[in-house]
Amino acid sequence: MSWEMATRLDQDADRASANFLTDTDRLVFLLEEVTRRLRRSFDASVEQFGLTRTQWRALAYLYRTPGMTQTELATELDLERASVGQAIDRLEELTLVERRSAKNDRRVWHIHLMPAAVELLPKLRAEADAVYGRLLAGIESKELDRLSATLAMMQGNLDRN
Repeated sequence: MSWEMATRLDQDADRASANFLTDTDRLVFLLEEVTRRLRRSFDASVEQFGLTRTQWRALAYLYRTPGMTQTELATELDLERASVGQAIDRLEELTLVERRSAKNDRRVWHIHLMPAAVELLPKLRAEADAVYGRLLAGIESKELDRLSATLAMMQGNLDRN
């Protein structure tokens, strides 16, 4: 193969690969990257409390809805029951939650916040707000409203299919 032919094949391959990723790919990759960085930032911010993002989210849901079962919490967190069980085990070790058996079914446990969790939640709230502040810095509220509506529409589109 001649040098000119090899160069032409390389150029054709470069053009094909440059056109392979669409604008939609780039948008979706950007959404995934923002989400990945948000998770990483959030993990770093709650680590000082000896917690994971999942444990923080569990505490937040339990604050909003006291006495949820592990199954209900798993549904809210979109995680397997076993994963949520591990998070609850760790929160119990930290004396942040306790399991209480259901009166009508001893197989069911309701999860309740302990006073230490109630005291910790304002600090976690401040950390979350700081992460969100960095995420949303410089974005006008009108833009955020539009973004929120767009993301809700995307979520609905995926839920319908």
